[in-house]
Amino acid sequence: MTWVLLRGLTREARHWGTFPQQLAGLPGAGRVVTLDLPGNGVVHRQVSPASVRGIMALARRQLQAQGVPPPWKLLAMSLGGMVAVDWAQQHPQEIQRLVLINTSMRPFNPLTQRLRPTCWPQLLSIAAQWKNAAGVERRIHRLTCANTDALQTDAALWEHIRRSAPVSSANALRQLLAAARFQAMPSAPACPVLLLSSRADQLVDPACSATLAAAWGARHGQHPWAGHDLCHDDPLWTHQTMANWLIPSASAATSAGRR
Repeated sequence: MTWVLLRGLTREARHWGTFPQQLAGLPGAGRVVTLDLPGNGVVHRQVSPASVRGIMALARRQLQAQGVPPPWKLLAMSLGGMVAVDWAQQHPQEIQRLVLINTSMRPFNPLTQRLRPTCWPQLLSIAAQWKNAAGVERRIHRLTCANTDALQTDAALWEHIRRSAPVSSANALRQLLAAARFQAMPSAPACPVLLLSSRADQLVDPACSATLAAAWGARHGQHPWAGHDLCHDDPLWTHQTMANWLIPSASAATSAGRR
C-alpha cells in the first residue's frame, strides 16, 4: 500500500524534509510518494486551478501517470488536506486512509478560524515582497514554525527551493482562492481519518481539526507547542501518533489472517 503526501499553499515535496523517510518506518507503510500540487515543485510552471476540485483532479492524474495503483493512503496538510478530503469523497474506492494535518474547510468552521485574523497582516507583507526569496522564506518560517533550532539551515534550503522552482504570485493567489472557496460534503469520508493539529498554529485555529473530528467521529491528536508546519516542528511526535493510530488496525489484520 502506498502513502501519498500532499503539502499546502505554495509548498512542495522538498519542504517535507526527512519526514517521508521516517514515514516509511510506519507499520505496513509500503511505498511513500511525495506529490506536488499543480503550480508547485516539479509542476510549478503548471497553472494552478482556482478550485480544490481542479487541483485534486490534476494531482490524481499526476499520480496515475506515475503508475502507482490504488488504493492509496493520503497524508496531507493545510490546502493539501482539503484536496485529500475532496479526493476521498469523490473517489472513495481509491483512498484507504486519511491523515489530515492543520487543515480546515467549510461548512465546519468560520473564516476567522480557518485563517486567523492575526496572521492577515503577515500574509499581506509576504505577498507584497513575493519576489524577495530570502525575506519571504524567513517570514514564512516565523509564521509556520515554532521550532527554530535549524532556522538558518531551513531558511537557506527554502530560499534555494523557491529560486529553483518559483511559485508565481498568480498561482499563489489561485491556490488561496481555491482554499477559501472549498466546501466539503458534510458526511465523513468512507475511510478511517486521523486529524492532527498544533496548539501554537498561527495560521489555522486548532479548533478546526477538533470540529472535523467531532463531526466525523474521527481520532484527533493535538501537539502542545508546534506551529502550522507540524511535520517540520516535531516529526517524531507526528510519526509516533500515526503509529499508535495504525497499530491496532495492523494487529487486528494480523489476528484475522491467523484464523
